[in-house]
Amino acid sequence: MGMLGGEASAEIEAPIDEVWAVVEDVASAPSWQDGLDAMEPIEHDAEGRVALADSTTDAKVRSVTTRVRFTYDPPHRVSWTQEKGDLKSLDGSWELEDVGGGRTRATYRLEGEPGRVLGMLVRGPVQDRLRGVLVGGRPEELRRRLTTG
Repeated sequence: MGMLGGEASAEIEAPIDEVWAVVEDVASAPSWQDGLDAMEPIEHDAEGRVALADSTTDAKVRSVTTRVRFTYDPPHRVSWTQEKGDLKSLDGSWELEDVGGGRTRATYRLEGEPGRVLGMLVRGPVQDRLRGVLVGGRPEELRRRLTTG
């Protein structure tokens, strides 16, 4: 199996600062992102944001644990890259754009290489379902998180 990931976007009826507050709080992501079971902070940056964390994701065929490092470019981008873990590689980001009128375009990107063993388990319909959960649904989950609190 090759790369797993993709990109999904949505316009959200909320100002960029409100959307930023949610995506910047990566420790709370498991409470609103389907399939993300845990985010355990290991290090924080000078502003108190999570800089390094262990995350656990339900990959439908098994749980996947990764150690990811976060970087922040407020209020436009949070990105992460795997330092070690069950995957061969993992990179992702939230990118936010103020589109005016108190609206924000949120784009979620994720690219991962599962490696040989997990790649044999995640293919075909399982791969499509996993992509739908881990990428396609993220902007809508963010929208729900902002409207329901």
